[in-house]
Amino acid sequence: MNTRILAAEIADELRGILREPSALFFSIVMPVVFFALFAFLYGGAPSGAVPTGTAMLATFGTFAVLAVVLTNPGIGVASDRERGWLRAKRVSSVPIGVTLTAKVVAALPYAIGVLAAITATSALLGTLQASPAALARLWAVLVLGTLPFALLGLAIGFQAGANATAAILNALLFPMAVLSGLWVPLAALPEIFGQIAPFLPTYHLAQLAMAQLDGSAAAGHALVLVGMTAVAGMLAAVSYRRARS
Repeated sequence: MNTRILAAEIADELRGILREPSALFFSIVMPVVFFALFAFLYGGAPSGAVPTGTAMLATFGTFAVLAVVLTNPGIGVASDRERGWLRAKRVSSVPIGVTLTAKVVAALPYAIGVLAAITATSALLGTLQASPAALARLWAVLVLGTLPFALLGLAIGFQAGANATAAILNALLFPMAVLSGLWVPLAALPEIFGQIAPFLPTYHLAQLAMAQLDGSAAAGHALVLVGMTAVAGMLAAVSYRRARS
């Protein structure tokens, strides 16, 4: 893969995201405001080894990064399809794989930005009790763990229009966030939520992030995400072939 072409494509995607202030609002500002609200309401609640306010960096951090990486690449691909831009890319000198990689990579700085914002918010609220090393591991897990969700977003973006893709992805994200305990701790929700949560990939990403804070077992959650990456990758490949046929 030509790194110069990839860098140019990433820069172009970053400029495109900046030109959409509404996308930035829903991807960064809204999750930070939600985090501040829920951390204020539940951050001081009794908890186990990790204080609730700190644990919310793992759970709400999962929602925050997915609000960026699940939606932006998929909506971007759908918009490019509607404008005929992907068709133009296929006959240009830029490999389509470079274009798609750039769409995913360009969302990562915003994911890191929203993690930084909620971490700073937690510190300001006095709910942050984690070492720099633990926070670094948490950030790394959450950023890398978005890959299968980004692939799922691309798969949907190859099949639906931009508005439909946005609606579908949000219809997936918000119910999964609630059912996985990403906003309100599962302990504070009806028991049925805890029974459903293990069947959702968002839950496993949040628990993998939590393991960086409390040292709990992480292998099972990582295996689920690896499996989802394989499935989402196949779906994206099949959707791309159908879109270009």
